[in-house]
Formats: sequence, C-alpha cells, structure tokens
Amino acid sequence: MPGLNDFIPGIESTLGNLAVSAAVSAVRSVLPKMSAMMALGIFVFGLKTVPYQQLARQTQWRHPSNSRVGKRPSRQFIGPGDDTITLSGTLYPEVTGGKVSMALVRTMADSGKAWPLIDGSGTFYGLYVIEDISETGSLFFADGSPRKIDFSIKLTRVDDDALDIMGTVTRTMLAML
Repeated sequence: MPGLNDFIPGIESTLGNLAVSAAVSAVRSVLPKMSAMMALGIFVFGLKTVPYQQLARQTQWRHPSNSRVGKRPSRQFIGPGDDTITLSGTLYPEVTGGKVSMALVRTMADSGKAWPLIDGSGTFYGLYVIEDISETGSLFFADGSPRKIDFSIKLTRVDDDALDIMGTVTRTMLAML
C-alpha cells in the first residue's frame, strides 16, 4: 500500500507549477501599470531602473550525429538545447538606474535561483537564471563614479525542473499550505 511519501513528488510538482502560475499572474497584472519593459522575478526593467536597448535571443535544438561508412552522418533530434537571452544597453545614472539597480540584479544572480521572465506585454518566456553580467563605466565624475555604464546581462532558461529551481517562492507557497 502506497504511503504519503509516494505521493509527495506529484504534490510538489503540482504545487511548483501552481507557484509559477501564481507568480506569472501577479507580475502580469502589475507590469502594465508600471510601464515596464520586462520583469525578471522581482526586478523590473524600465526607464528608471535598467532600460535595455537590445534584446538578443538564441535558441538551440540538439541533433547529435552518428558516423556512417560511405555516407553522411545520420542525425537524430533529441530535444531542445539552450535558450539564452542577452539584454544589453547603456545606463546614465543621472537619468536612468545605475549602480543600485545593477547591484540588485547581481544579488539575484548570487542567489542562484531561477526567476520568471515576463515582458511588458505579458508574454511569459519561462524561468531563467542570470549567468553573466558585465558592466563598463566611462565618462567619470570627479569622485570616480561613472556618468555612463554600458552593460550586458545573459539569461539562460532552466525551467524543466521548475520545482527544484524556483527556490524561495515555492518553499514559501508550500509553507503556507
């Protein structure tokens, strides 16, 4: 006879999906009111935080090859590969976000958690981790702080195991039940 432990993985999976759905719905309802470009979890990209000027998306699919004698290698589709989004742009701390906004994004990256990515029109892209952040300061003030900050943020989709990577949100939702 199955015990409670046999049902926990299914319950966690369902609750994990519910947590993701709840987070997506909450962000979708708030974004239009904030004139936001995009939200990554708790961080909202907008004119006063980190307005990106370029969004580049690269999606891959896996087709490994198998060598054959006298013929071209055969290939077999085995599933999706990486899905990466790179946001890049220039910040002018006097007008837009600056060190504080970038520090918040770095803190999110330090957590190692996956965050829902939703654009300003409400399109849900999936759960993404922050893999790389680069900043270049130039045109400095007398105190050494930059007037101009060029940045790039690389995000990678990881939502195949949503419950494991959703982190704090899922644990909080489970604790409430």
